Amino acid sequence: MANIIIGTAGHIDHGKTALIHALNGFEGDSTNEEKQRGITIDLSFSNLSFGQRNIAFIDVPGHEKLIKNMITGAFGFDYVMLVISAKEGIMPQTIEHIQILELLGVKNLIIVITKKDLVDENFLEEQEKSILDYLKSYNFDIKFIKRVSVYDENSINDLKNALFSINSNQKESENFFRFYIDRVFSVKGIGTVVTGTVLGKKIELEEKVFLPHLQKETKIKNIQVHNQNVLEANISNRAALNLSNIDKDLLKRGNIISKKGFLRGFNSIDISFNCLKDKKLNHNQIYTLFIGAKKLDVKVLLFDSLTTLEKGFATIKADENIYSIFGEKLILRNQNETIAGGIVLNPIIDPMNKNQKTRLLSNLAKKDFNEAFKVLLEAHKKGLGVISSTQRFALSHEEALDFAKNLEDVFIDEKELVIYPNSTKNEIEIFIKNIYNKNQYALLSASSIALRATWASLGFIQEALSDLVKIGFLIKEENLYKSANIKKDIKKDLEDIFLNRLKSEDLTPTAPYNIYDDLDIDRKLGDDILKSLTAKKQVIRLQHNLFIHFESLNKAVKTMKDIIKKDGFIEIFNFKQRYDLSRKYLVAYLDYLDNFSDIKKVENRRVFA
Repeated sequence: MANIIIGTAGHIDHGKTALIHALNGFEGDSTNEEKQRGITIDLSFSNLSFGQRNIAFIDVPGHEKLIKNMITGAFGFDYVMLVISAKEGIMPQTIEHIQILELLGVKNLIIVITKKDLVDENFLEEQEKSILDYLKSYNFDIKFIKRVSVYDENSINDLKNALFSINSNQKESENFFRFYIDRVFSVKGIGTVVTGTVLGKKIELEEKVFLPHLQKETKIKNIQVHNQNVLEANISNRAALNLSNIDKDLLKRGNIISKKGFLRGFNSIDISFNCLKDKKLNHNQIYTLFIGAKKLDVKVLLFDSLTTLEKGFATIKADENIYSIFGEKLILRNQNETIAGGIVLNPIIDPMNKNQKTRLLSNLAKKDFNEAFKVLLEAHKKGLGVISSTQRFALSHEEALDFAKNLEDVFIDEKELVIYPNSTKNEIEIFIKNIYNKNQYALLSASSIALRATWASLGFIQEALSDLVKIGFLIKEENLYKSANIKKDIKKDLEDIFLNRLKSEDLTPTAPYNIYDDLDIDRKLGDDILKSLTAKKQVIRLQHNLFIHFESLNKAVKTMKDIIKKDGFIEIFNFKQRYDLSRKYLVAYLDYLDNFSDIKKVENRRVFA
């Protein structure tokens, strides 16, 4: 079904609610009635269907409430139906709504002149001309203008036909599912229900969704679109979602639902803004931010040195995380006064200096993502994740990779979706060289190096290792790399190094992984060496991570038996009196003593059998 969301706007008492009633019979909102209906759409919303076309209307009567809900609901509009009384024409609230719509970037406008029965034809003609003249100063795409009276069925039917003739939703498809909650309630026997408008990709029944503010995943138990159970909800659908195992008290208006891994929250975001005529934003002042269905108080920090600005860049700081995306529209108000509209340019805050930030925002404002990538790579020398591009640039991973491929002097790890400046490859190569210069017997794989350079992807490390092989610094043997200065097989030398080290450490041998790291060898290779020494009985494995030289173990056994001869028994207490070892070693040696036929265990003591 083709879905369109039409928001209503206009001055109080110009007939918005009466017009909706004439179009679809909708009587107005009632929270109690809504809850009685089960999983339903918030009764501030209604719809009109014809065949496979459906129109959802968003209309909230009341002056102050209308302003607030118009702002928080306008993000979901495909079209706006501007309702103007034929008798009164454009009034102050009409102007405020028009200004807000332009600030939010709503372009598609339908004009309905109501109460035509209260004026004569000449006055009606003049009123229409006056309205169109006024709107010329704004950047709207006026689809059509209709004159109606709720008492004239023909005019209402004419409007219906015109509404059903407009194109389906005009929203740009996003790369992932988003859904701002505008209502939340609980229904007995059903559970928590949230209502809102689907943004981005569709959501399906039984699909998992993520609540970023709770960092919790849940499942969709049921979906309703205009009171009908459905298998999926698509972009521009007004939908009710029944969430599994989520307490309604944990949710509120303005919370966002998405898919796991797509949205990160930050308590500050960077925006561009434009003020209404004769309005200015003040630096370091508190304003009310409206973004999606969310409303919160924020501090505005202007980028320029001026204390007030009519347009420019600013940082928004909040006391809670904001989960926004590039290009998202917002409104800033001071008490009951609309001041400015803005666009989210930088929803992910990065550590960068003011010069870098200004360049970044300038490029983002122009949607010059190539230059934006370059600035970000200056700040992310150790890798910029392409996976964040869905939020950072509103680009798919494929689109972000296409932009990245146009960049010069970068390495792109397409598997792990990370971009590195080539200058950083020099850094990882120096890191690897230092390992081999320090230890001529170093024998490592790319995976082993990744455990040390955790910021570098496996593909990036592999690229650096390949370069070092090309210049003759390293030699590759299977998946391991050794110094080009070592021509012989060094595994036998490494066995001797292992054996001598364990012998020198005597009764307190180092854990294997620590030995591997100290000797700069691959963990699998280290395991193979210990297996070889164990098979030769030169090293004995006592526990998962405890290997001891056979001579040291024989000495420990002789010592323990001498203690039994003297004290009549051995336990942790008298063992530790002779040898100040940690409990890990004491227990391991005592357990090993149980392997001898002349020893038996009595409770916690070992004695001669």
